[in-house]
Amino acid sequence: MRYVSTRGQAPVRDFSSVLLAGLAEDGGLYLPETWPVLTAEDWRALRGLPYPELAARIIAPYAEGSISFDVLLRLCREAYASFDHAAIVPLTQLEDGLFVQELFHGPTLAFKDMAMQLLGRLFDHVLEQRDEHVTIVGATSGDTGSAAIEACRGRARLKVVILHPEGRTSDVQRRQMTTVLEPNVTNLAVQGTFDDCQDLVKAMFADAPFRQDMRLSAVNSINWARIAAQIPYYVYAALALGAPDREVSFAVPTGNFGNVLAAWAARRMGLPIRALCVGSNRNDILTRFLHDNDMSVHGVVPSLSPSMDIQVSSNFERLLFELLNRDAAACARIMTGFRQTGRMDVPDAVWRQAAGLFHGLALDDEATKTEIRHLNDASLYLADPHSAIGIAAGRMFREPGIPMVAMATAHPAKFPDAMEQATGTRPALPKRLGDLFDRPERYEVVPARLEAVEDKVRAAVLKNFA
Repeated sequence: MRYVSTRGQAPVRDFSSVLLAGLAEDGGLYLPETWPVLTAEDWRALRGLPYPELAARIIAPYAEGSISFDVLLRLCREAYASFDHAAIVPLTQLEDGLFVQELFHGPTLAFKDMAMQLLGRLFDHVLEQRDEHVTIVGATSGDTGSAAIEACRGRARLKVVILHPEGRTSDVQRRQMTTVLEPNVTNLAVQGTFDDCQDLVKAMFADAPFRQDMRLSAVNSINWARIAAQIPYYVYAALALGAPDREVSFAVPTGNFGNVLAAWAARRMGLPIRALCVGSNRNDILTRFLHDNDMSVHGVVPSLSPSMDIQVSSNFERLLFELLNRDAAACARIMTGFRQTGRMDVPDAVWRQAAGLFHGLALDDEATKTEIRHLNDASLYLADPHSAIGIAAGRMFREPGIPMVAMATAHPAKFPDAMEQATGTRPALPKRLGDLFDRPERYEVVPARLEAVEDKVRAAVLKNFA
């Protein structure tokens, strides 16, 4: 399997090279040169497999030529062995035709563990084969950082530097990052928004000498391996509900568009997915786009669902590239214009394609709390603010006879203040995290300036190589 950039000016790479590269040198994102497509018989043969084996079989075509199936199966089994639930990604029925799939049973209580626990092991495997080291830099709106740190802490060939927006994550999210004290982990609190953090990461990758000297790699969903590792849980849910002999729809709380893009990728592989529903908070750029072709950046406003406090959804570029019939020049032109003007000039025909498959719903904080209360009262289900928005979107867009699966992306205990406002109770953290607020923290506050952040990254790398 080979990979091409959405902007057409970067080298064609194999899976291992894409894993280590993260962002393409031309500023684009990597996608498979061709999509693997499974037949109905292929899908049926996957029914009933344990989740690690199902994951390995779905990811295998994307890693073909780089990582053998036997190695991939071993890494998947190791990655999911520590999850708290025996099913790993359990399904629960909330209402007639409405289900929830819980993706938060990993070590950091968020869906990012589904990919990160595997990515840490993939990095180790590839770097050991090549006898190399890399520095992982990532931006987080709350969950990616802790999942990346947990997956990479203590690994000899990896240095990890995570940027989070100062004061814009929950206390639990921040402490899950900043209480990890291994010497290969550095946390930077950026005086700005998540979009500022994401821009800084992209700018570091665009700084070619710095990228080379620091041996940068990425764990954000700009890294294709992140998307590939998220495809399997959509397959698992669809097969459990009757696919390929029955259509299934999915609803996903979405900020950076990576999680719902993984569902789109499953559909591109031939899984019979009827509709994909995007749940947004008050930072509703994706919902505005789907309703009115309005992909224009507004100021990021803090909300009860901080992991979705995003205005620039990086992974949308991958969908745009596909809807433009892989016209890399047109994709590059549109994305460059978006960065310059803050408004994406999406052709009407492309928008209509997107709006025909994706549906959007945005909830403000009050509506989010109302949904949390409703789920708690009507279904005895406690959903965190992100998951509640996804469930509300699923309820709105479900169709008779077609199961709708909403993705529960985080444990409610990660957002105790929001849960208390909505339900009057504060959910407890699992016992293994019971002392989280007693652990010492370590992080540095930095301005949202490239040179300041690059200095901190350079210092972290030199310290860890010393």
